[in-house]
Parts: sequence; structure tokens; C-alpha cells
Amino acid sequence: MAHAAPARGKPKTDLRKAQAFVYMLRCGDGSLYCGWTTDLARRLRQHEQGEASRYTRSRPPVELAWCKEVASRSEALREEARIKALSRAQKLVLIRA
Repeated sequence: MAHAAPARGKPKTDLRKAQAFVYMLRCGDGSLYCGWTTDLARRLRQHEQGEASRYTRSRPPVELAWCKEVASRSEALREEARIKALSRAQKLVLIRA
């Protein structure tokens, strides 16, 4: 039986240990925006400066309404998708919890 050669070059980062955040912003028009990031402070600055997304750039000011730390980027993507599928009323309940 042949064995695979060991991988060469730069080792892959273990993303399971990476931290990520899922967050919701309340925009100036009262709408809610959901996103994810690995650096929450940096991402909030980008939103405040109009550099993060077209959606929030056109609805200033933005304010952090909710956030959750998760263990990985993939978990953040799943949680973001789950939240985006919620109704506005369900998102407001999540924010209040």
C-alpha cells in the first residue's frame, strides 16, 4: 500500500482554533445588518467609516446591537446564515436576549 508523502511548504493554520464573531448592527434607518468577522473592533470601525459594506454605508450611523463569539470562521458563517434567515421580529428577540 502506498503512503501519501508529507505535505511540504507552509503549514496550514488550524482554523478550528480561530476566533470569529457574528454581529448585528442597528442602522440609522432602523434596519438591522448581520455580518461576521475575525476582528470585531476593526470591522466596527470600517462600518462607522463607510468602508465595510454598501448596505451600512448608505444607512449611517451604525451601532452594535448584538454580537456572539464563536470558535471558527465556518461556525460564524453558519450562524450568520441562520440569523439572516430569521424574521425581523426574531432578530429583535435575539438582540434583547
